[in-house]
Amino acid sequence: MKVYALSDLHLGRSVNKPMDRFGSEWENHAEKIKANWNSVVSESDIVLIPGDISWAMGFNESEKDLLFIKDLKGSKVLIKGNHDYWWSSVSRLNSLYGKKGMYFLQNYCFMLPDGKTAVCGARLWKSDSDEMEDIKIYRREIIRAKLSLDAAMRKNCERIIFMSHYPPLLFNEAENEVSGLFNNYPVIKAVYGHLHGNDNFKTGFQGIKGKTEYRLVSADYVNFTPQLIFEEE
Repeated sequence: MKVYALSDLHLGRSVNKPMDRFGSEWENHAEKIKANWNSVVSESDIVLIPGDISWAMGFNESEKDLLFIKDLKGSKVLIKGNHDYWWSSVSRLNSLYGKKGMYFLQNYCFMLPDGKTAVCGARLWKSDSDEMEDIKIYRREIIRAKLSLDAAMRKNCERIIFMSHYPPLLFNEAENEVSGLFNNYPVIKAVYGHLHGNDNFKTGFQGIKGKTEYRLVSADYVNFTPQLIFEEE
């Protein structure tokens, strides 16, 4: 069993939101995702999707996009991005799609079949903003991240893969509250999205800090192809 990650699918099968306005690489991007995904992922694998899943504004509008994801190979673990306005209660989403191989993650964890590895996550937010509203949201997301990490520890996990929509750590930050939080848990991998375009790709930290490897997996950064994150021993 392998774990892959691909963020920022930005699907819009029920809304008029063509993505090629953001660059020619986004032309027919859903078809690229489908072809690349099914060429590297097997049915026994798991794919992490760290947010910005659908442009839908309401739950009903999101159905075509969620069914598109369901039909791709493997099981999926999803978290909310800043554009996922359709995201309703996580319990409702899991009751509707849980039996279809899709797990929506919020304030909890997802255990891999090995029983030793947990997937945790939170959307996070801007870590470098001095705006009061941004600080308030960031603090709330730290709480959500800790709830997820604590849930994994209650299951006696030995290692954690953390997924977030916003970068846990920026390139120009030596440490912040999220990376400091990781130091208290066995977080071996941190995958994130949100960043688009060559200038913005550089703003998130990538590499190893402490015991954690950080990786950007925004769709346009990785050529719309799920990236191998972890392989079960």
